[in-house]
Amino acid sequence: MRALVVARGDTGPVRFDEVGEPLPTPHEALVEIRHIGLNLGELKHADQWPVGAIHGHDASGVVLRAAADGTGPAEGARVALGHAPHAWAERIAVAPAWLGVVPDGVDLGDAAAVGVAGVTALRALRSRSVLARRVLVTGASGGVGRFAVQLAGVAGAHVSALVGSPERAAGLRELGADEVATDISGLLGEFDLVVDTVGGPQLAAVWDRLAVGGDVQLVGFASGLPTTFPTGSLFSFGTPRTLSTFGDTVSAVDAELADLLELLASGRLSAEVGLRAGWHDVDHAVRSLFAREVRGKIVLDVT
Repeated sequence: MRALVVARGDTGPVRFDEVGEPLPTPHEALVEIRHIGLNLGELKHADQWPVGAIHGHDASGVVLRAAADGTGPAEGARVALGHAPHAWAERIAVAPAWLGVVPDGVDLGDAAAVGVAGVTALRALRSRSVLARRVLVTGASGGVGRFAVQLAGVAGAHVSALVGSPERAAGLRELGADEVATDISGLLGEFDLVVDTVGGPQLAAVWDRLAVGGDVQLVGFASGLPTTFPTGSLFSFGTPRTLSTFGDTVSAVDAELADLLELLASGRLSAEVGLRAGWHDVDHAVRSLFAREVRGKIVLDVT
């Protein structure tokens, strides 16, 4: 069967290869993959995986054979995979911890977009109550950002969105952002929670606008630049302000996937797929992702 495996050199971070059929353990289901979802981090840092390893973490498909131990979705169930190892193949063996059943009415391609980005946004926003609080989302036009804007709005927050250019602000107000800006100076007030996907110098500027007792959830570093805090800026009186690192790839995501998919089914959440194509167009899709030419998620159909 075909799969996208980790590559090196000028060919890009992934390439197609023929790989062996998966052999599920008793606690794993066999899933036929219909769609895959791309994430910037897994492609930008593909050198952290061995050359030739099946890559990818997000996908969706249909259960061909349920887990032998009786756990997880039944045969024939439509499922979304999130944070799953080695997901970009025609068929994979996967544990129920990385699966969510896709409700009727939810497009299976949209479900492939939810995994890493949706779970990341949901976990960051569940770190504290945001009802009637001020939430800032940086890099708001990206995959995590667009989910975070929507989920914060659903939770009753006043949502501010930071983007890299006016063009990338398109559609964010419709998703629930109360204000959108390309620079922190264009936003008013202080913030109780920041979901930061950018890092770099902007993080220091954001920290300066964090309310007493507020928290910055560091969920990415898309800028690739270091952060330098001015002398004394990390000291303050009153309830502590905090910077929280985020990068849990071990905990099961089945419960979060279920919640996100239910929000999709109810119409309160949009998958925000900015590019959909066949997986034979993966090279073009990766270039578009790296060049920030796509707002939201990229989903490729396995054909």
